[in-house]
Amino acid sequence: MTLPRMGLGCMSLSHAYGVPPSEGEGVALLRAALDAGVGMLDTATLYGGGRNEELVGRAIAGRRDEVVLASKGGMALVDGVRTIDGRPGTLRAQVDASLRRLGVDRIDLYYLHRWDRRVAIGESVGALDELVRAGKIGGIGLSEVSVARLREAQQVAPIAAVQNEYSLWSRNPELGMLDATREWGVAFVAFSPVARGFLSRGVDDPAQLAPNDIRRSMPRFQPEHWRANAALLPAWHALAEEAGCTPAQLAIGWVLSRGEHVIPIPGTTNPAHLHEDLAALDLQIAPDVLVRAAALISTETVSGPRYAPGPAADVDTESFEAA
Repeated sequence: MTLPRMGLGCMSLSHAYGVPPSEGEGVALLRAALDAGVGMLDTATLYGGGRNEELVGRAIAGRRDEVVLASKGGMALVDGVRTIDGRPGTLRAQVDASLRRLGVDRIDLYYLHRWDRRVAIGESVGALDELVRAGKIGGIGLSEVSVARLREAQQVAPIAAVQNEYSLWSRNPELGMLDATREWGVAFVAFSPVARGFLSRGVDDPAQLAPNDIRRSMPRFQPEHWRANAALLPAWHALAEEAGCTPAQLAIGWVLSRGEHVIPIPGTTNPAHLHEDLAALDLQIAPDVLVRAAALISTETVSGPRYAPGPAADVDTESFEAA
């Protein structure tokens, strides 16, 4: 499966980052993305309890052939509670529901959103492989998994893509996954490439975030770590100015530089930011600037773990905390 060099993460249009835009505004942004040549839209069963898939479905109506459509299952809101369930029957039902919400007869790339530790990954992947053969999905992806899990899954069916968090401040894929996906011909899809807004002037004061903003529960945005992290920003902004680009573009440019198989999927609710992010594809950032960016914002300089203990237990990726 060939994926475009960059996609658009659609989560923030319905889920997790405070009050989302109206449905009309969300559809308009997605259609603007298609007009600008965005080649992949990334959604999920979880996002907005299915509303995000409905939004994407409205936006691509009549334009289905213009975009690689990616969604995810195995994690959903059940009675308002985020629930991980990788059983084959659940995945089959969720794919059928996603197809209905999206208004399509085939999803190009379908991820197991989280590995359900109660279910052998081979069982989950085997169910998805059946759906590939049935023509309901085009390729299988895995999200927030380790190299060991990818290897195990590949023994059951070909894996087209792994989607893990990757940015200057979340380097976990460098503990083996970047190399493994490159070696095995698997696309590596990097979500949150601008560090959940940290590297894009998106967060001035976490205390001002909406009460339901997911970042409020993330250690790096909490006071004991935020002070140290915010102290990195003046030098970061100065480096972007030296490079002749915005901070967000420098962050995305760095992710793009990590390999031809690395595909960032920044998300936004702002049309101007959409075009700003896309412009990173055409930037030529000096190699020494990229090296300095990697030294300035790194595992050694960023304070706090990626997730709080509860959400961290749901993730299978390699971690520096466990190393």
